[in-house]
Amino acid sequence: MKSLPSGTVEAEVLSDVLGRIRQAWLDPAIGSPVQGLRAGTEVFGGQVIEAPTLGAVLGLPTWRMQELLGCQPRFDRLPFAESARRRCTLVDDASSAGAGDSREQRLLITDPFDTDTVAWARTRFGRLTPVLVSDETFDAWLAHCEAGLSALGAASLTGEVSGQASASATAEHIDLRQIGHGEGPAVRFVNATLYDALKVGASDIHLECGPSGLAVKFRLDGVLTAIQQTDDASLALQAINRIKVMAQLDIAERRVPQDGRLQVAYAGRAVDLRVSIMPSIHGEDAVLRILDRQHLAQSLAGLTLAKLGFDEPTAAALRALCRKPHGMLLVTGPTGSGKTTTLYAAIAETHQARDKIITIEDPVEYQLPGVLQIPINERKGLTFARGLRSILRHDPDKILVGEIRDAETAQIAIQAALTGHLVFTTVHANTVFDVVGRFAQFGIDAYTFASAINGVMAQRLLRRLCSHCAEAVPWPTEWAGDDADLQGLPRHQARLMRACGCEHCRGSGYAGRFALGELLRLTPTLRALIAERAPHRELQAEAARAGWQSLRRLALRAAYDGLTSLEEVDRVAA
Repeated sequence: MKSLPSGTVEAEVLSDVLGRIRQAWLDPAIGSPVQGLRAGTEVFGGQVIEAPTLGAVLGLPTWRMQELLGCQPRFDRLPFAESARRRCTLVDDASSAGAGDSREQRLLITDPFDTDTVAWARTRFGRLTPVLVSDETFDAWLAHCEAGLSALGAASLTGEVSGQASASATAEHIDLRQIGHGEGPAVRFVNATLYDALKVGASDIHLECGPSGLAVKFRLDGVLTAIQQTDDASLALQAINRIKVMAQLDIAERRVPQDGRLQVAYAGRAVDLRVSIMPSIHGEDAVLRILDRQHLAQSLAGLTLAKLGFDEPTAAALRALCRKPHGMLLVTGPTGSGKTTTLYAAIAETHQARDKIITIEDPVEYQLPGVLQIPINERKGLTFARGLRSILRHDPDKILVGEIRDAETAQIAIQAALTGHLVFTTVHANTVFDVVGRFAQFGIDAYTFASAINGVMAQRLLRRLCSHCAEAVPWPTEWAGDDADLQGLPRHQARLMRACGCEHCRGSGYAGRFALGELLRLTPTLRALIAERAPHRELQAEAARAGWQSLRRLALRAAYDGLTSLEEVDRVAA
């Protein structure tokens, strides 16, 4: 596209027309003789009026992206959603800062001839200096602002709080440009909460009712983080009811726990959420577990054990266990410690076309190519135990059981491992040695358990220090008792760092997580000790002779190498 050359007849005619339009801009009573003429409009055989040309004729300053990036948006006065809808917004001009760092406010406009918007802006904000920007620049700048904007923050700063109604019967559309329209405060509050949680990658949303209002917390990188406190008891009740409606729960029942599910549409993809409502002395609390399968699939593309953070000896041992012809590989750890993801990565690395692999999961979090995956449906009677029985009749070579929750599932899984199948599964236990007692609770005798198990790994996720703000510190003297766990590594060579916090890590000092796992490979001696019900002390001593390292030792080594902090070691691996 080319600009109008100066000195031509077309330019003189346009200048005359725009001169009269400029009078309409300065005096709205005259009225605009041209509608829809703005930066980017084609005139005179395809020539384009660019923003600087239009701004020069109208006597308006024109900004490009570089000037916009140096300004502070004032979405507290004109919310983001309304700015996007009206195609104008307010900013603090960085170039106008004087004594006391006070900045002049400007009104960004894309269409100076939209008299309705101009009149509305003058009525609401007074005679602010208008600045002309092109449509493309305005859209790009809004997208840049949206990347760093909190919907909850915007909602709390505006007096009007409204929500986006459900766009369909199955999915609520969560979009920052639409949150400013709709039904009422509770709808917008819930939608804003969902938007912020999805945007920052939270795994859980906690809405906790107190005596005076509602607290919003997100679980980020495994740690519960306070986001906002709303001192409005009526809004707290309405927000919980809104979640119940979305999850198709009974809004009249407030005395017993309720569980449900809902789905929202965010960034062009469907996101599932598990909802748990729990009564409390101040009303009801809600916890929403986010299951973003499409985002997970994208993040797991090309997933390997090394990318999860496992050191090469542990990754190589896991791969070897995955290539066994039969037996069981167990991964244990608390909820949210990445157990299933580790099994996904191990299977993906070792999967061969000649193997028939079937999984039964609750839910199916990630689609593995060439693998038959079955989702649990307890309402229809498809449980782990029932599904596992059917899988054994489907001629599998390898089976993944999402979780062993009861004695019946444990019995069937052990029998499958003893009859020529390789079984991958998870169970909740604190350490690799606690798994023995866990299966004893399921009624599995020690000899059968020892015969079926090939290996057990206890896994945790540790937060990784932010590379932008971490600071080096000396090894503290109070940690001298952990020298044995450092395998004689000299403390003066440690690259110990501490978390500080900056804008890159939301002030937490950490950015992302990595996996850590203590892996126990069963040797003949260990099998004999388990069958004899030997105490844990003897099992640990024999395991150490076979190369086993505790989670504590592995976590301290990660801190020694500067990957995480000693505080994080204490939090995860006591």
